Amino acid sequence: MREIRVGIGDYAVGRERGIISTYGLGSCVGITLYDRATKVGGLLHALLPEASRYGNRGNPAKYVDTGLQLLLKDFKRLGGNPVRAEAKLFGGAHMFRGAGEGLTIGRKNVEVAKRELRRLGIRLVAEDTGGRGGRTIYLDLSTGKVRMRKVCNGRVIERVY
Repeated sequence: MREIRVGIGDYAVGRERGIISTYGLGSCVGITLYDRATKVGGLLHALLPEASRYGNRGNPAKYVDTGLQLLLKDFKRLGGNPVRAEAKLFGGAHMFRGAGEGLTIGRKNVEVAKRELRRLGIRLVAEDTGGRGGRTIYLDLSTGKVRMRKVCNGRVIERVY
């Protein structure tokens, strides 16, 4: 089965067959979209919450707000319908101890992702966010199911959403 790997600040879309995956979601968020009728799906791995907060610099896919717009554009291009789309949200972990803005970035990424999905009228149907563990996710384009592996306190937890 073909697997498309998505890196930090990147996204991919596909249709009907294959897996789209991303590794190492810490404070970053992974957002999947899936349209069951057309079997179109996509995944975004965003590093930071809002492009405007960081001067709109660099790759728009590294931000939750502008990255989601890019993902949605290609999702629609392949035949995905935002009205039917189901979103799933992963990551947003609190990875470091101490004080400072960088330490709340995971929570902010999750907040902006939920706000933007609401604004776009896309239903959030599952999430696994927060905590301290890193996550890896695999979106199956034939079913829309997302398999998640999380390492937390030395334990590996696997779930399907």
